[in-house]
Amino acid sequence: MKVVVLGAGVVGVTTAYYAARDGHDVTVIDRMSGPALETSFANAGEISPGYAAPWASPDVPQKALKWLFMEHAPLIVQFHRISPAMVSWGLSMLRNCTSARYSANKAKMVRLATYSRDLLRELRAEETIAYDHRSQGTLQLFRTQKQYDAAARDMEVLKEGGIEFELLDAAGCCQAEPGLAHAEAPLVGGLRLPGDETGDCFKFTNALTGVAETRGVKFRWNTTVDAFSESGGKVSARIRNEVIEADAFVLAGGSWSPMLARQIGIRLPIYPVKGYSITLPITDASRAPQSTLLDETFKVATTRLGDRVRVGGMAELAGFDRSLNPKRQRTLEHSVFSLFPDLAKTEERNFWCGFRPMTPDSVPYIGRSKFQNLWLNTGHGTLGWTMSCGSARIIADGISGRASKVAPTV
Repeated sequence: MKVVVLGAGVVGVTTAYYAARDGHDVTVIDRMSGPALETSFANAGEISPGYAAPWASPDVPQKALKWLFMEHAPLIVQFHRISPAMVSWGLSMLRNCTSARYSANKAKMVRLATYSRDLLRELRAEETIAYDHRSQGTLQLFRTQKQYDAAARDMEVLKEGGIEFELLDAAGCCQAEPGLAHAEAPLVGGLRLPGDETGDCFKFTNALTGVAETRGVKFRWNTTVDAFSESGGKVSARIRNEVIEADAFVLAGGSWSPMLARQIGIRLPIYPVKGYSITLPITDASRAPQSTLLDETFKVATTRLGDRVRVGGMAELAGFDRSLNPKRQRTLEHSVFSLFPDLAKTEERNFWCGFRPMTPDSVPYIGRSKFQNLWLNTGHGTLGWTMSCGSARIIADGISGRASKVAPTV
């Protein structure tokens, strides 16, 4: 079958890889000059099934009001950029902030993320690709007793999902991450997820692109799909004066997916939630993290990537605004240097921002659309890499007419 994947981030490239493995004729189209140059470029570097949780939780409405007035806020709303799309997405998210919906959505996410991690391990062994990979888990770090006590809710879901975890006190956190012994911030404890992994998503996606090319996948760079159209229950794409037809299109355009989908009457409530990161060279390895830490107070992840550390986080609602606000850099620096004060003594930061394609319930759209030859693989939010292999396998299975081990979400 002729398969056309729209988007060459980590989700699109993994989809192309698995479709090619199934023997399909695959082409990937992307408007950028190469793979992983948008949201997959400098993300936090986590592969975290255990931390796959909806943003919409019962305590978010109360927390959100507090966050709006914090100096180093995890959530920022640019009120001068409020739009109908932002309001609609926000209201829909609030409707998911119930205990029942949180548990149901988290269970779906953990199931998909765990399946995806297992597939990634198989892929890595088979293709022998390198991407600063580590398998030393994730430590969710609590600065307050309230945060520590609240971990009980997540632990119940982790038990149900068969996810290994450890609840640690402050000493246990320092044993898991020795660099925390020098922390200037108060540490109460943490939730460690030893099955989680880390790595450089940009390096992974580029390496997998090379593997996909050897399997016959064709990549069209610097190419923008101008329009979608539908006829007789099938869709086609137009690039300038060229009409593209395929047995299967896969929409994997992240935050940009709704723009194409709406042209054929599909509404995808995906909002481009802006996140930031800095990347620091390590000057003292003994005072650096060994894996990933999630700072629960500021919702900031600090990840070891070889001889670098990636610090990423925050959720800014500002549409597609690409400006780099220095206040966000200060928040990232405050989080990481209060935990690892002697991590890096240079001024090198590599400040960056990207748009996470967030759905109101944090569950991505994976499966066949209402059109016979259009498949959706989009809306993964902060977990694109974590869920990429599983999502891609589900789509490839569907295109090939097989039942997948994990059910589609649409």
